[in-house]
Amino acid sequence: MTELSERLRAVADLVDDGMVVADIGTDHGYIPIALVQEGRCPRAVAMDINIGPLDRARAHIQAAELSEKIDTRRSDGMKELKAEEADCAIIAGMGGALTIKILEESSATARSLKALILQPQSELYKVREYLAEQGYEILAEDMVLEEGKFYPIMKVCPGSPYTLTKEEACYGKELLSQRHPVLQSFLHRELDMKRKVLRELDDKSGDHICQRREALQKETACVEGILGQWESGGKQKK
Repeated sequence: MTELSERLRAVADLVDDGMVVADIGTDHGYIPIALVQEGRCPRAVAMDINIGPLDRARAHIQAAELSEKIDTRRSDGMKELKAEEADCAIIAGMGGALTIKILEESSATARSLKALILQPQSELYKVREYLAEQGYEILAEDMVLEEGKFYPIMKVCPGSPYTLTKEEACYGKELLSQRHPVLQSFLHRELDMKRKVLRELDDKSGDHICQRREALQKETACVEGILGQWESGGKQKK
């Protein structure tokens, strides 16, 4: 059986049993292999734009004797995914801008799926804002800490547009609602970093510095407010 890292396991765990999954940017093909081996997915499609990663995925799939159940395909994002070929798509390990680009360029395909599992590496605020504007409902969120890095993961499905507060866009509505312990660790780190930058700005002046200081003070107050509510046992503001 294929052993997944904590990050990849958290991604795989958000896939519903019985779904045919398409792994976009599959790299080594570990997630589709694990899902099929575990009997959670009957079939899968492993896709990557680059030949090298796709060849690695093919080799791993062949070694696992799953070539009849996992198709490999060169594809720019979801462009080569056929209509109704999959129930769920995974887009993990890519930057936020690229994640949005893939969803935007294959909007009809994305909206035909029952679920998408997203794990953007950056620009979480922009990704969540895009999802809200385009009507991708966030069904579940998780967050893991692996080798010193924080990885937020979300499960979404096509729906209707909605709005998020700034805090929800930055940190995740479901993660905030859960008072997720890994998010709490992340917020403490964010708070330490923001306070350090504010101290470094103490002896500096200029319009740009003033604007930067004011923005950081607001961000710091926001994080302090969230952590203060959690640690005092108060309710998270809606």
